[in-house]
Amino acid sequence: MADVNRGNRPLSPHILIYRPQMTSMSSIMVRITGIAVFVLAILVVAWLMAASTSETAFAGMNGFLTGWFGDLILFGGTWALIYHMLGRLRHVVWDFGYCLDVKKSEDLGAGMFVLATLLTIFFVIVL
Repeated sequence: MADVNRGNRPLSPHILIYRPQMTSMSSIMVRITGIAVFVLAILVVAWLMAASTSETAFAGMNGFLTGWFGDLILFGGTWALIYHMLGRLRHVVWDFGYCLDVKKSEDLGAGMFVLATLLTIFFVIVL
């Protein structure tokens, strides 16, 4: 039978009382960075296609990627690639049964943000 009191029921409790946790935020960020890395791969393919078609296409695409906005995109893409790699590595560690308690998982999540940022800055300065 249809629920006639449908509009009077309270909303799901997580909407009102849920506090984001480091483990859930880092897991969501791994998914977001996976999408960002895919978009970055499309950008690299567009750059290679421009290089293979004509000098003007390559000059336009290369000019975009070496400009300030392209540098910003590539910096963010580098961070996303490193963060996504660290997230996959964290899952491998979990698959082997290590660092599964809450405190260590939260430390790994925070460490991923910090390490991805430090490695990105290192790669941008060195390379």
